[in-house]
Amino acid sequence: MACTAVLVGVGGALGVPAVHADPESPLLPLIDAAAQRLQTADAVAAYKYRAGGAVDDPKREQQVIDAVTAAATAAHIDPGYVGNVFRNQIDATSSVEYSRFAQWKIDPAAVPAAAPDLSETRATIDRLNQTMVREMAAQWDDLHSPSCAADRDAALSAVTTSRELDPVYQSALAYATHAYCP
Repeated sequence: MACTAVLVGVGGALGVPAVHADPESPLLPLIDAAAQRLQTADAVAAYKYRAGGAVDDPKREQQVIDAVTAAATAAHIDPGYVGNVFRNQIDATSSVEYSRFAQWKIDPAAVPAAAPDLSETRATIDRLNQTMVREMAAQWDDLHSPSCAADRDAALSAVTTSRELDPVYQSALAYATHAYCP
């Protein structure tokens, strides 16, 4: 289900309805952006699989880390923290891509018939990266407060339900966000 939604709507808003803000969880917009970014994994995996490419792309990963740490510096938040968060996000995304590759290897009929151009998906990823850094800056105090873990868990629950994340995405999102609360 997630694969179809992403493949159809990755050029715009990912084709998945937005999660509405929950006053009990100030981290909801950040976690939702992380989930949306993670959901691009199906489109990226489909492109790479059909093109015979590898999941890992160290050059692109470093470009992302460099861009988000520069944005963090500009936003006056700790670039080391932001770099670590995005390393986890990238690793979680790669895990979903590997999962899809494994699924398609044993079930070739499940391979998507088409995949969006990688440049379109990367533009979506870059936009979501910017959103995430802005949210980290806006919620910096909450991310470093005693209530952070509870706020993160509440947001994870809301996003998982709203976006109907399958078990692979649930695990990946939990991993992507595990270092939000130092």
